[in-house]
Amino acid sequence: MTGPRLGFFTRLLEEASAADRYRFALEQIEQAERSGFASAWVAQHHFGEHEGGLPSPFVLLAAAAERTSRIGLGTAVVTLPIDDPLRVAEDAVVLDQLSDGRVQLGLATGGTPSSFAAFGRDSDRRREILADHVEVLLDALEGRGIRGTSSRIYPAAGDLGERVWQATLSVDGGRRAGERGDGLLLSRTQPRPADAPDAPLHDLQLPIIAAYRDALPDGAPVRVLASRTALVVDPENRTRALELADAGLRQLARTMFGLDTDGLSIDELARITDTHVGTVDEVVASLGADQTLAAATDVSFQVHSVAATHELTLRSLQLLADEVAPRLGLSTGPEAADALRHAHRPLVTARPGDTPREIS
Repeated sequence: MTGPRLGFFTRLLEEASAADRYRFALEQIEQAERSGFASAWVAQHHFGEHEGGLPSPFVLLAAAAERTSRIGLGTAVVTLPIDDPLRVAEDAVVLDQLSDGRVQLGLATGGTPSSFAAFGRDSDRRREILADHVEVLLDALEGRGIRGTSSRIYPAAGDLGERVWQATLSVDGGRRAGERGDGLLLSRTQPRPADAPDAPLHDLQLPIIAAYRDALPDGAPVRVLASRTALVVDPENRTRALELADAGLRQLARTMFGLDTDGLSIDELARITDTHVGTVDEVVASLGADQTLAAATDVSFQVHSVAATHELTLRSLQLLADEVAPRLGLSTGPEAADALRHAHRPLVTARPGDTPREIS
């Protein structure tokens, strides 16, 4: 298959203890690898169990590395303005060594302003701080002296600095990611402009991808990951899945879109929040209308904001890989995982009739 590589993403939001959330995440990553997913991504959130359950993504991914052998291990994202960029570099490099080079390093400014004060950071300066921290991070990953010193990280990072991804909701953000040759991380949903409240998600995201592609340096490979919410269930579990989706989608519609959700059906909520929930046929149909996927190199699926059980999540991973992916042309299996490991490598410009090849 030549379509986007299939990925899994989790924010660790099950109604369970922290220990069980971490166990569930590891079991889900193991299932994703067995099912042929190319990548597994985890989010970093601080100070609360309702936005996300994982403040230390590298710790969990190190455990995942011990349980797996092939699947890519990604952060989506590290909130770099409130982390020490040198420690991020060191932790990422150690994880890369433990996982035999499977790390994909996603970064962002962070979407929870209330988290900044406890780290002694000013949320209003997060873009400025991000720029400063990215510079330190890249100096560390690329083997330069850090903060004006001769200190260099150990172990050396190899090409990990080329496996950086930036998350954004804007065209300007896409351009910035492209200018540096980074990968581009796109959200599962995002607010619509006031003049187009019913615009499909791809109307917002295709211009971001276009700006990203236009800004890429010559020879830089395109790396675009589109995150999407999907819970795929067997027909006998369809009613239960919709019931589990209702409260979370109403909350998301109220908070992100500012809507009064009284009277809205679950189908309307799913459309508004860009959620794909239901049987294989239903999810294939709704995802098939999403034009962003055709422009992406990778797509990662999470169940949130659906309050899915661990068991339903595991089954959804199986159905996504075995039944949804083939019908949508998504790439799975060892070849897809290996392709992601090398996706950052620049391409030699091909002559007419040649096949583009990587610079090794």
